[in-house]
Amino acid sequence: MSRLDDDRFSDPQTWNQQAWGNVESNLVFLAQTGLLAAKPKILEIGCGKGALLSLLRRQNYHALGCDHALEVLRSAAEPLPVVAADGDSLPFGNGSFDLVLSFDVFEHIPDTDGHLREVCRVLRPGGSYAFQTPNILTNVPFEILRTSIRFGVRNIMWSFRPPQHCALHSFWKLRRRLERSGFETEFYSVPVVNEFFRSKVRRYAGKAGAVALRLVNPDRLPLPIRTNFFVTARRPS
Repeated sequence: MSRLDDDRFSDPQTWNQQAWGNVESNLVFLAQTGLLAAKPKILEIGCGKGALLSLLRRQNYHALGCDHALEVLRSAAEPLPVVAADGDSLPFGNGSFDLVLSFDVFEHIPDTDGHLREVCRVLRPGGSYAFQTPNILTNVPFEILRTSIRFGVRNIMWSFRPPQHCALHSFWKLRRRLERSGFETEFYSVPVVNEFFRSKVRRYAGKAGAVALRLVNPDRLPLPIRTNFFVTARRPS
């Protein structure tokens, strides 16, 4: 796998992290949904090294994980019930789960309609897909900046080719796609400005980014122009 194929492999600092993404905000989102209260059977798509999966299992949830990269799964700090699989081809039976999760995954899947069909298939009737994905309106400028810094201006389009952020959506496009796929959809207001978010801004945008963040707090913006969407998509009973 080349350094540009999977961003998790391309940066030693990132690779050494146990968790990728804004875990604190993702946990706030799950708490807001209330979906964990019924002790559901859970599948996490794109579980990576298993940080969230491990947390769920320590809390006695029946949780399984999958990730497309076998090397990532093998690097988990502890043995976990995981399989190597893509998000649009899930090796599980129909109606196997009450809750499917994914965080920073949806935007990497070229065939998002196929992905949603697979999620719907493995969910029981009445089950939910809870996920987080970046907003195309805010993520495109950030990815151009990030990629040009790390890989040079000639490679800026890499960020928008599979398996990178090839399936970014706007608020309205994402809602329409979910509804066309038969899901009952709800968007959540989840704060993302925490130490993880600030450090990411400082890393790629320096002092100017930190100043901009003080002037414009993304958490106070209307949902359609937030940096990230937190969504539950319920399969009708």
